[in-house]
Amino acid sequence: MQITIIAGGSRGDVQPYVALGKGLKDAGHAVRVLTSDDFQSLITEYGLEAFSTGGSAEAAAREMQGLLDQGNMLTVLARMGEASEKQAVQAVEASIRACEGSDLLLGGLSGIASGASLSEYLNIPLLLAYLVPFHPTSEFPSALTPLPQSPLTRWLNKPSHHIAQQMMWQSFRGGDTKVRTQALHLQPSSFWGPFSALRKSKQPTLYGYSKHVIPQPHDWDASQHVTGYWFLEPSEGWEPPVELVQFLQAGPAPIYIGFGSMTNSKPEETADLVLHALERTGQRGVVYEGWGGLKKEQLPANVYMTQSIPHSWLFPRMAAVVHHGGVGTTAAGLAAGVTSIIVPFFADQPFWGQRVHQLGVGPQPIPRKKLTADRLTHAIEQAMNDNAMREKAATLGQRIRTENGVERAVEIIEQSQNKSFSAPRSTGLPR
Repeated sequence: MQITIIAGGSRGDVQPYVALGKGLKDAGHAVRVLTSDDFQSLITEYGLEAFSTGGSAEAAAREMQGLLDQGNMLTVLARMGEASEKQAVQAVEASIRACEGSDLLLGGLSGIASGASLSEYLNIPLLLAYLVPFHPTSEFPSALTPLPQSPLTRWLNKPSHHIAQQMMWQSFRGGDTKVRTQALHLQPSSFWGPFSALRKSKQPTLYGYSKHVIPQPHDWDASQHVTGYWFLEPSEGWEPPVELVQFLQAGPAPIYIGFGSMTNSKPEETADLVLHALERTGQRGVVYEGWGGLKKEQLPANVYMTQSIPHSWLFPRMAAVVHHGGVGTTAAGLAAGVTSIIVPFFADQPFWGQRVHQLGVGPQPIPRKKLTADRLTHAIEQAMNDNAMREKAATLGQRIRTENGVERAVEIIEQSQNKSFSAPRSTGLPR
């Protein structure tokens, strides 16, 4: 098959789809990945064909720096919607080129709008593959609208998923309408989005996380598949920096601290906070600069500042990890079998922070707006000294590592498309 994967967002959002694409390529399929300018080299590094939508996810994140600090999901979505509407028509020609001739389109949250419209325009099936739970369930609230769980609030769980779907859809509806009417010459999508039509397509839906982290809900039907995480191993020939290896060998396992793609309006202040917490706890640290630009001119000897390093290599060498709770970083921390301290900014990050705590493999999450040296110090002490927590983290990591999420996802994709090719092709979307 020729498969085009539509993947938007930060590195943690895109990388699992590159892993899935590599798995499909290894199984004999031709794979293209459509994403922003930031990750073209990552895609080609693994032998996949890269197509760019134009623009930079990192630049967009820096423009929203103040909003990300505030953590207001609705405001961030509104700004993202404005940006996507400006870029939508510009990106559509490249998107069509990436998808033309494909037998299947595959996408997650970024595939809801663009993927559905391209699927209809080109008459190519669309298979949805998410990194977070997105199908409504009564068992837990939406990852994008987390709710406190009590007998008085559980009835809101299922409606919260519908609310999250509409939050996402309405923020991108303007751009989708512009693309459909001005570039694709299609009728606008339903005000409520393509969700009903996509359900009728009878394509499976994949979820790239572990059943040991979020068990499959009992009220999901057989078309929903929790496959296990889609991990990407370091590319062939990759070697860690010599200085980092020497630092790791020079003392006990350090604590990783980094906030990934989250931008930061006060990087030096945050760096000082991190260093104070490490000093108070007597721990060594590996600090990731990230998109937030954490910087310090003079570092103590017990701290190493790094650029991007594959988490699958680095995290098993850590004593604990402190991060923003992005889905990719959370997955890597859990798979490494070390305790995780989550400092969520917005979106699904509070959901993953709470889930880590509920599983007993990390302290209570610290919202970014409430992060202080005292709170981080307390969380590090708990993560390092709570033996029951550390044992649970090690056990969960072992269970996650026994899964092969990419292999399972490829198997489901192949089975579903074999059935599709034996029947007349239909996207389930009205023309």
